Amino acid sequence: MQPVVNRRLLPSLLVAGLLLMVPASASAKTKVAVGVGDQSPRMFADANWKALNLKKTRFFLEWNTITQPEELAKADAFVNAARAANVSVLLHISTDDINSQPRRPLPSNADYKAKVGALVARYRKLGVKDWGVWNEANHKSQPTARNPKRAAQFYKTFRKFKCKDCKIVALDVLDQRGVEEYIGRWIKAAGSVGKKARIIGVHNYSQVNRRITEKNDSATYPGVARILKAIRKRNKVAKLWLTETGGLASFGRSFRCDLKRQASRTKYMFQLIKKYDRNIERLYSYNYYGNGCTPQFDGGLVEQNGTPRAAYNTFKSQLKNTTR
Repeated sequence: MQPVVNRRLLPSLLVAGLLLMVPASASAKTKVAVGVGDQSPRMFADANWKALNLKKTRFFLEWNTITQPEELAKADAFVNAARAANVSVLLHISTDDINSQPRRPLPSNADYKAKVGALVARYRKLGVKDWGVWNEANHKSQPTARNPKRAAQFYKTFRKFKCKDCKIVALDVLDQRGVEEYIGRWIKAAGSVGKKARIIGVHNYSQVNRRITEKNDSATYPGVARILKAIRKRNKVAKLWLTETGGLASFGRSFRCDLKRQASRTKYMFQLIKKYDRNIERLYSYNYYGNGCTPQFDGGLVEQNGTPRAAYNTFKSQLKNTTR
C-alpha cells in the first residue's frame, strides 16, 4: 500500500532538503571587496590576472603629477587600461620624492589644492571615483609623517573638490610604532570632519607578515584591533580599507626571499579580513608583478613574465571565500 503524501507540503519539503545540502562555507563568506594594486598597465592583459576576475585595483601617483608629462602619461595609461578592462581604480596621492627621508618640503595646502584638484578633474572624467588623500601619511618617507595637521588639511581640501559621488580615503597609515598617536592627532586636527570620516586606509604589512594577533600585538607591531581602537576613540563610523597589504616574498633584512612563507602569509591576510570583516570594506593586495625576489621589496603574486607563484595560487583559492 502506497503511503499518503500531502502534495501541499512537497514544495516546502524540497526547499528544506535543498537548504540542508548547501555547504556551510556558503554562508560564511567574507564581505570584503578584494583588488590588486600595481603600477603596470600590462597587468590587465595578463591571462593569470584575468583568471582572478577582479574588479578593483589601486595606483599611486605623485601629488604634482599634473605638471609632469611623463608621470601623467603613466597614470593615463594605467587608468585607461583599467577602464577598458572594466576595473575601477583607487588613485592614491603620494609624495614626489620616495626616500627613507624626505628631501623636498611638504606641499602647501594651496599647492595641493591646485595640483591635486586638477588631477581629480582629469580622472573624474575617466570614471575614477575612488581616491586616497595621501598615501601612508605616517611613514618617515612621507613629508606628512611629522605633520598630521597638514594631512588633515589636505583631507578638508579634498572634500571640496567637485567629486560628490567619490569615495575618499581620508587618512592612510602604516601599521608601525606611533600609528595610534598619529591617528589621534589627525582626527583632532581634522575636527568634526575627521570624526565623521567614512574611510581610513591601513597598510598592515607587519601584521600580515609577522602573524600579529590580538594576543601578541605591541606598540611596535600594532594590529588592526589596536588601530580600530585608536580610531574609535574619536570616530565611531569609519570603515577600514586595507589599501596596501599582502604576503611579502622579500623585504630588506626583515624578510629574506621565501616564496613558501609568502604564500602562508597571503592565506593569513585573508584570515584577518574574515575576522574583522564588520570593520573592513576593501583589501588591495600589493603588488601583482614580483621583481625577482630582490631584497628591496617584492610582494608580487607572479613573476615578471607572468608565471604564478605559490602566493598567486593561495590568493586565487582564498578569493572564493569573499563575496564582493
